[in-house]
Amino acid sequence: MLQAKIKNKSEIATFAGGCFWCTEAIFKRLKGVEAVTSGYSGGKIENPTYDQVCSGTTGHAEAIQIEFDPKIISFEKLLEVFFKLHDPTTLNRQGNDVGTQYRSAVFYHDEKQKTQAEKTKSKMQKVYNGKIVTEIVPFSNFYKAEGYHQNYFENNKNAPYCQVVIDPKIQKLYKDFKGITKDD
Repeated sequence: MLQAKIKNKSEIATFAGGCFWCTEAIFKRLKGVEAVTSGYSGGKIENPTYDQVCSGTTGHAEAIQIEFDPKIISFEKLLEVFFKLHDPTTLNRQGNDVGTQYRSAVFYHDEKQKTQAEKTKSKMQKVYNGKIVTEIVPFSNFYKAEGYHQNYFENNKNAPYCQVVIDPKIQKLYKDFKGITKDD
């Protein structure tokens, strides 16, 4: 488990926004993001497996942990990307992925992150017609997913899921967030 504060004054953000393959691929492309790890967060079972999480009985969501340099990218900007690149208005669902493990959540690490998450959620509510259902809850745990889930998009670019689901989200990132991606 990563700590709330890491060497070199990096910070940690933990988000759940549907399939972690998608969210990992998006956040890895942002300037100031030093590492993104796919895993499971918010549940009660220690060291869950993918199959256990997919059963919907662990309480965990597919999540990512982002190590970032706040001097380069703010937590607020990470939240803006988070809220724009998944549908925060669908309860326990992102596209064809259905179940509590695909819920939208911000797992805050301190009161500053909680306040910023609530402020950004309120601001983003004006952008969506439906009610934002994203949970804003205290961080309690994070367990790294199995190795084959890490860097999934980079390792499987020709897989249909990557081409049909993930790549369009990456293109939307490049279109909507010019200037903050590593490819700019």
